[in-house]
Amino acid sequence: MRELLGRRRGFSLGPDNKKRDFPEDLWTKCPKCNELLYTRELEDNLKVCQKCGYHFRLSSAERIESLFDPDSFEEHGQDILPVDAISFVSLEERYSEKLVQVHEKTGLNEALVYGFGTIEDAPAVVAVTDFRFIGGSMGSVYGEKIKRAAELAIKEKRGLVTISSGGGARMQEGVYSLMQMAKTTAALADLAEAKLPHLSVLTDPCMGGITASYATSADVVMGEPGALIGFAGPRVIEQTMKQKLPPGFQTAEFLMQHGMLDMVTPRRELRATISKLLKIYIGAPA
Repeated sequence: MRELLGRRRGFSLGPDNKKRDFPEDLWTKCPKCNELLYTRELEDNLKVCQKCGYHFRLSSAERIESLFDPDSFEEHGQDILPVDAISFVSLEERYSEKLVQVHEKTGLNEALVYGFGTIEDAPAVVAVTDFRFIGGSMGSVYGEKIKRAAELAIKEKRGLVTISSGGGARMQEGVYSLMQMAKTTAALADLAEAKLPHLSVLTDPCMGGITASYATSADVVMGEPGALIGFAGPRVIEQTMKQKLPPGFQTAEFLMQHGMLDMVTPRRELRATISKLLKIYIGAPA
């Protein structure tokens, strides 16, 4: 019992009552139920809490691995890099320097990764947001990648799947970031004209201009359980309206009840659901 309690605190007590350190990432605490989860088991469960079902955030690489058939994903657009077009500076930090720091930390060039492959043998182009890159914010390169993903889907005659998570437009790029809302929705209009499906998955959190543009312009809009989805944050809305918001406001379940989402899909079922929808839309055997 003494050893078990020690492990839950990040160390072990040996026979001599001396601390023996364990790796700091051995356990992960669930922010919803406060359960201590064995990290390896949590990862094997697609980072979903085994006790309460809380969905932890996934990186773009983890998301792609969980969705695509093994060795089927081929990334595109790695050579498109963001620039500091307006020489933005905030709190004595330059945007150009921020981009370098985030790249070194995450290994990513932008908050969006896209490419094509197969999901349970269903061909698809997928664009995935990575929240670690400046909060998954949508800048000019982000918008360009969504546009190119739609063009790739048209070229390959495949469905487009977008998996979004971010805080909206990237303020460091000023009006250039706001222009991406129109750019991305126009690209999806071309996809619709080609009679190809767009399946959108909204994950925690999905806010601002991302929700207000391409992420909700889809044939099917899905949300992960408990995901925060909206335009402005609940605290801002309460302060503006001077009213208390209802329980669960802006969660995926609340939005589905009010007609803003088509379905709430647990992460374990997401791959099969997307594959089935793609096969139905493109006319392949489901």
